[in-house]
Amino acid sequence: MPNVVAIAGSPSHPSRSFALLEYARRAVEKEGLSTASINVRDLPPEVLIYGQFASPDLKAVNDLVAEAKGIIIATPVYKAAYTGVLKAYLDLLPQKSLAGKVILPIATGGTLGHLLAINYALKPVLSELGASHILSGVYVLDTQIKSYDETSVQLEEETEQGLRSQLQEFVGVLQTGKPELVGSL
Repeated sequence: MPNVVAIAGSPSHPSRSFALLEYARRAVEKEGLSTASINVRDLPPEVLIYGQFASPDLKAVNDLVAEAKGIIIATPVYKAAYTGVLKAYLDLLPQKSLAGKVILPIATGGTLGHLLAINYALKPVLSELGASHILSGVYVLDTQIKSYDETSVQLEEETEQGLRSQLQEFVGVLQTGKPELVGSL
């Protein structure tokens, strides 16, 4: 049973948001937490489009979410909101499925104009799914990512420090129940 589930909301691969998610997933593993990943783009399109709640594919990923203590969710921002494929998946999660979980949202975007997408687009949906402990999250401009591929990402120093700070808080809450800074992140 994973302690943390990393949900990739990008429709493309590789992507900046996926690279950040993998960075985050590996960082929490170094702190002793087990992880699992959900790549929403890999779910069968008919499950998402037709809302096939009984699909074994959907049940498998929803079971991962149900068992996790923490969720890291990463998405690019398009037109001031998270991706449509991520919305389609979130709509298929059972009501209150995020209750009692610690949530760390991560978003990437091309402009500061989308900076509030986490607060005004993603967080309300996460709250509707029962999430009450949602960290402030990390918004990363495309220009703050120096390079990335499927296995690594290089960030500007200040951006990396901000991400590490949020990861420390995330791990601290999961390990102690309090937002303490832990580990060497």
